[in-house]
Amino acid sequence: MTHRQHPIGTGFTAASTAADVLAGVDLTGVNVVVTGGHSGLGLEATRALAVAGASVTVGSRDPDRAAAALAGIERAEADRLDLLDPASIDAFADRYAGSGRPLHILINNAALPAPETRVLDARGYEAQFATNHLGHFQLTVGLLPALRAAHGARVVNVSSGAQRISGIRWDDLHFTTGYDGQLAYAQSKTANVLFAVELDRRWAEDGIRGYAVHPGVVVGTTLNGSAGEEGLRAMGLIDESGRPIIDPGSGRKTPQQGAATIVFAATSPLLAEIGGVYLKDNDISPLNDDPAPAVLGPDLDIPAEIAPHAIDPGSARRLWELSEELVKV
Repeated sequence: MTHRQHPIGTGFTAASTAADVLAGVDLTGVNVVVTGGHSGLGLEATRALAVAGASVTVGSRDPDRAAAALAGIERAEADRLDLLDPASIDAFADRYAGSGRPLHILINNAALPAPETRVLDARGYEAQFATNHLGHFQLTVGLLPALRAAHGARVVNVSSGAQRISGIRWDDLHFTTGYDGQLAYAQSKTANVLFAVELDRRWAEDGIRGYAVHPGVVVGTTLNGSAGEEGLRAMGLIDESGRPIIDPGSGRKTPQQGAATIVFAATSPLLAEIGGVYLKDNDISPLNDDPAPAVLGPDLDIPAEIAPHAIDPGSARRLWELSEELVKV
């Protein structure tokens, strides 16, 4: 399989921050949508892009809470978006289209932490796959006219090193034969990558490029916070006193460092002619053919490089077609 997963030597490192990546970048006149852009890595990305001059719309299930979190950030606003509710997604896309604004950057960032037991949406779809992938798929397709109107746009899917753990479970997407929250999360993160690969293949001629990003592991985000103190300690993310362990080289990052690769994918001119790739540490990730670990745990290689199954073009096309059927677009 030919692929584009070759580092390009960007000059940035795992320790670079979002501010470092955007130093000297003027985003005046650039419109951005960030799902879940009012907390954790999303908030850091929103703040950094707005400081660089962009106008950012944050999609949130609770726009009042989001607006409070965005207070003091110029050119940032909140709008209602529930990625588990197809009607909410369509309404958000319709409101954005009605504004007449082109969309230069879409950051599909929001994610559902792994529930302890299987949760289904109203359609009977497993909630992590429905939120982390299908909701963003429907949103992105709904925003396609605005992306085209930008005459040069980027879609950034926030994935995870967990993509190494599982491919797409074609025969049991929704875990009807036994639920495993970690595998469900991993499947959704692989879907994020495959979505970016196929989006780039289909839409690059329209000037729309797709990227998937592994931001690292950041203590204090909603996703990692759900692991609990014991789980965080087992993964080497906090010390015995409960303080975060920051070691960017092993993927343990501050929020500002975690957001860096997100905004790098969204803005870097070094990617102007490259799309359909998975990035980590502010560069394109090399391919890693090593077998994926069976479970998340303290021995997991946190700054995980991309696995072959997550960029397979046949799987990417198959997932796109399946997603169209599932969300009826």
